Amino acid sequence: MSLPPSETTSLLANGSSRHRSFSQRFSTLVKAEGEPSWIASYKWFIFGSYLNILLIFIPLSFLSHHLNWDAALRFSFSFIAIVPLAKLLGDATEQMSTKLGPTLAGLLNASFGNAVEIIVGIAALLQGELRIVQTSMLGSILSNILLVLGCSFIAAGFKFKESTFQVTGAQASASFMTLACITLVIPAAYHSTQAKGGDPTAEAGLLIISRGTSILLLGVYVAYLFFQLKTHADLFEPEFKVEEEEPKMSVVASGAALLGVTLITSFCADYLVASIEETAQRYSIPKPFIGLILLPIVANAAEHVTAVFMALKNRMEISIAICVGSSIQIAAFVVPLLVIIGWTTGHQLSLFFANFETIVFFAAILLVNTLIQDGRSNYLEGIMLVTLYLVIALSFWVA
Repeated sequence: MSLPPSETTSLLANGSSRHRSFSQRFSTLVKAEGEPSWIASYKWFIFGSYLNILLIFIPLSFLSHHLNWDAALRFSFSFIAIVPLAKLLGDATEQMSTKLGPTLAGLLNASFGNAVEIIVGIAALLQGELRIVQTSMLGSILSNILLVLGCSFIAAGFKFKESTFQVTGAQASASFMTLACITLVIPAAYHSTQAKGGDPTAEAGLLIISRGTSILLLGVYVAYLFFQLKTHADLFEPEFKVEEEEPKMSVVASGAALLGVTLITSFCADYLVASIEETAQRYSIPKPFIGLILLPIVANAAEHVTAVFMALKNRMEISIAICVGSSIQIAAFVVPLLVIIGWTTGHQLSLFFANFETIVFFAAILLVNTLIQDGRSNYLEGIMLVTLYLVIALSFWVA
């Protein structure tokens, strides 16, 4: 028995309406109104930068590791592959931040801003390379507050006689860095006094101090985020309002990209760490130099370029936020997090750094605090920062 034409048309219309309704709901789920499509999102994500040409080194990193090529090739391919991956992590994080509001955006950037350092640190930790963990974390801090901040001051000095920035916010960040430095001095002082006295409980006491301090630092870091993003956000705002840019990716697409790139980066970081020992021995490269100088430069390459670019636009607040803010994340979030992860996985990672490294860190913090306390910068101050970094690099080359 056939239906009348009017009822058939009605059923087809209802089915089409339900289909459109489902399509609209699915479209809304994966892409909000006004956001780019998935195709447009990933087209920009993959082809939006010439630096992504270096993504060709990702398959080379996988092949060199699984085919057991020469250690130098394994190290170099993984080393170079992490450069575009670091930029892609930054791009995905930035695109997710555009729709989440300032507070959530700040938390997201705090969590993923140093994703490469966290991944490399965990990979080294699980392989028992505790010295690589410590030197790479310290190297990331030093490269940000000395090399990148110094290059930013020099770059701005080429265009402007003097640059100014919000001094109160900069001093608050520098003070936090000083606290982080002191938390490394205390374990070093404890070790030097207890170990020399032959106390057999010195190592156990050092772990208790490190793990307790790590928990406290994470708590202070949460308070710092609340201070920076909520109660005193005006202290960290630039003098020039930055124009909001149109999003290049949808939130869901950028979230999926963030997860995918993080996974790939974890493999490349694991291969990189696995090749360090053989590369250092075969080519007579000091392991502290690899951890302190080489790894931080490649992990922070994208941030380095952004900081210098902002300095050329005379937006020193943003440059300082990138340099000092990233260092704070590492010192008060990443390092304590790795200590706690080591605690849960049976790896005795502590906050005890070698005396020489602790002194180097203290000297760097002292110079940075001295230079930013007046809220002004010039190219000479930048030269001072870069010079100290080069002296440190030279010291660890002969270490």
